[in-house]
Amino acid sequence: MYRNPSAGALLGVTRLNGQDVRDQNVIAAMSIANIVRSSLGPLGLDKMMVDSIGEVTISNDGATILSLLNVENPAGRIFVELSQKQDKEVGDGTTSVVLIAAELLRRANELVKQKIHPTTIITGYRQACREATKFMAEQLSVKIDSLGRDALVNAAKTSMSSKIIADDADIFAPMTVDAMLSVKHQAEGSKSFKYPVKAVNVLKAHGKSARESVYLKGFALNCTVASQAMKTRIINPKIAILDMNLQKARMHLGVQILVDNPDALEEIRKRESEITLERIRKILAAGANVVLTTKGIDDLCLKAFVEAGAMAVRRCKKEDLRRLAKATGATMVTDLTSVDTGEEVFDASNLGTADEVVQERISDDELILIKGTKLVQTSSIILRGANDYMLDEMERAVHDVLSALKQVLESGSVVAGGGAVEVALSIYLENFATTLGSREQLAIAEFASALLVIPKTLAVNAAKDSTDLVAKLRAYHSAAQKAPAGDPKKALMHYGLDLTKGDARDNLRAGILEPTISKVRSLKSAYEAAVSLLRIDDSLQVAPEQKEETDPHGH
Repeated sequence: MYRNPSAGALLGVTRLNGQDVRDQNVIAAMSIANIVRSSLGPLGLDKMMVDSIGEVTISNDGATILSLLNVENPAGRIFVELSQKQDKEVGDGTTSVVLIAAELLRRANELVKQKIHPTTIITGYRQACREATKFMAEQLSVKIDSLGRDALVNAAKTSMSSKIIADDADIFAPMTVDAMLSVKHQAEGSKSFKYPVKAVNVLKAHGKSARESVYLKGFALNCTVASQAMKTRIINPKIAILDMNLQKARMHLGVQILVDNPDALEEIRKRESEITLERIRKILAAGANVVLTTKGIDDLCLKAFVEAGAMAVRRCKKEDLRRLAKATGATMVTDLTSVDTGEEVFDASNLGTADEVVQERISDDELILIKGTKLVQTSSIILRGANDYMLDEMERAVHDVLSALKQVLESGSVVAGGGAVEVALSIYLENFATTLGSREQLAIAEFASALLVIPKTLAVNAAKDSTDLVAKLRAYHSAAQKAPAGDPKKALMHYGLDLTKGDARDNLRAGILEPTISKVRSLKSAYEAAVSLLRIDDSLQVAPEQKEETDPHGH
């Protein structure tokens, strides 16, 4: 009887090795890339995902689409994580990073079939990636100081060109730029400025059109004061942020009290109310005149706040209060019990400060606005839209735009978009490959060709002839790189696609700008993901244990 020698000690294990496992990884990578391929660029299309309970998400954001897919293949899962990492670190370029990584892997696999060792390909890819990032930083990037505020507005418009808010870019671009500039802050002992995206609070409100969205200075909470009798405006407030219940303290479940005197029952009830009132008095005695809590406040206790002339807001979102605590210098208090004494105390050092807390009516809704927070400046954008799907997609789009602006402001440089960078790098790497006399030149040439997947996909999604457009761009960039310094042909360096006219144009002058750091990171991440899968030459999969079904009736 013949036995497979490789299966000897590996019972119940499925083994794939060599070319089979590489082919399987390439198929998985390409199928993930093909899902998001048609959503790339300003004329990309949207995807509709319906989950197991019928929840609908409509989006063309690569990270959102892939995070909703239930991918079982390990190689496919690496690509999903790659897209999410790009979204977390950079906030934009989530689709293009997956396309480049899949293309790099597919081309590497073709080279392996031509008997070139994976290690040689990896060395070539590493060299190509290093040269590409260096060329991008030195030759293609432009400092935003020389371009001014317009560069920020144009970078915002470029980021939102592929999103649902693209038609209203004239409103949203200046709005997002103002929001990001208003949260600028300098960390202690640091010379550089930071622009935290989380300091911009994005709220969603139904009704009206997207054009009626508003930008507010200050941190907006989608809540109102707990009682109409309370003040709606407090100057120089002392803010207490709580994550605890200010409702009547009831006995815990399972606690039994045997009462033989009816008067004692009334005493227990009084004491239950008194416990909460004592807590509120301690908070107010510490100097708090604005109290925000994630839980409820008992209606009987509201009188204490009204008499003290304080504002109390209940059922705030925990995430919002965390951000607000960071901005005002407050400490979120979950329990008043002191660690040292065991008694309930509220220390004044837990309070945060701001210039003003006010309840305002914005369009149809009442909002609480915290203006002039002391530690980190904050701002808010209130989005308006027809339905939940639209508002969710608008929120994702605004988050991506804010992230792109953060990258531009913190790194201080931009590159021309619309496929200009990819074509320029492709030509540069092709020329660089010919200077090497080793086998790595084949891998570098394939890396160069893989980058062209971005302009090709952009053109195809815009229903234009990709071969013709990419050939024209390559000719322009080749002329620009061969031209000596001072030659007018050097200006062709920033030529990219104009997808509405189906032609090439100077995208730097046209205002199609992207953060340099976003391009650099997506190139490095794509290279790392492709290489991590290229290193695999053996796959061992253990079959899950088969559990015997036991009959509950014992038949």
